Amino acid sequence: MAELTAAQKNLLQEIAGLSCSPGGAFNIRANGGMAARQVTDNINITSKQDKPGIDIHISSECQGETMYIPVVIDESGMTDVVYNDFYIAENADVKIIAGCGIHNCGNDDSQHDGIHRFFVGKNAHVQYIENHYGEGDGNGKRILNPVTEVYQEEGSSVEMEMVQIKGVDSTIRKTISKLERDAKLIVRERLMTHGEQTAVSDYLTELNGDGSSADVVSRSVARDSSYQKYVSRIVGNAECTGHTECDAILMDNARVLAIPELDAVNLDASLVHEAAIGKIAGDQLIKLMTLGLTPEEAEQEIINGFLA
Repeated sequence: MAELTAAQKNLLQEIAGLSCSPGGAFNIRANGGMAARQVTDNINITSKQDKPGIDIHISSECQGETMYIPVVIDESGMTDVVYNDFYIAENADVKIIAGCGIHNCGNDDSQHDGIHRFFVGKNAHVQYIENHYGEGDGNGKRILNPVTEVYQEEGSSVEMEMVQIKGVDSTIRKTISKLERDAKLIVRERLMTHGEQTAVSDYLTELNGDGSSADVVSRSVARDSSYQKYVSRIVGNAECTGHTECDAILMDNARVLAIPELDAVNLDASLVHEAAIGKIAGDQLIKLMTLGLTPEEAEQEIINGFLA
């Protein structure tokens, strides 16, 4: 592994829980270049020749392996764009831990745009975890704009965990998923904004095969003068089931806009949406304060439990 700066090491710990080189397959990107890579018999990683990024081929023999593909940036003023394609073979079972951390102590904006495409084979299972994190005391912004495309073949299942809790000034997350017969998608988004931060989450899920299903849920907390927008559209093109939900806690002078959208193209599509936005209930605060917590401590406990 190339020698990482102290800031980069801290970012790796925050977004991927790494304090040293992990076992198994990994690709670590730092300040726009490859810092370290390791492949296994069942997971191969190669660099793209026409643009920045990697191709990841996961074989059918991969059963329960974990791979890491984190990105860290500690250079102020950097704009990093990367294209990663995942080819998951039939019956494979893999856990992928990704995400980006930005440390910006300068006056120029630092930005990472990651474009990920997943081609998930028949009956394969993928668990994908993407953590976003920002830190640094500079005036430059920390900007993250991930794009994720998921193409699921018959009987496949994908679980996605999207987490952004601290330090990202601006983010636009776009996720497109297309599911064939009996494919299953579960998305869990956890998000917190504060200060003047803005966050837009835009999900489009197409249920194209009979028996396909999707469950897309976002939980968020908006503090100070931050702004969040959640858009989730589920299109039922077959006999399928779909559910999307947005639960948000609103604090201070923040604003949250939730736009769930259902499009039942097929007569046998069963689609449901839910949205709830509100402040922390006073009785919850009082109950915790009777146990000895200060108002600030009680508020934080409620937020921690909500985003757990």
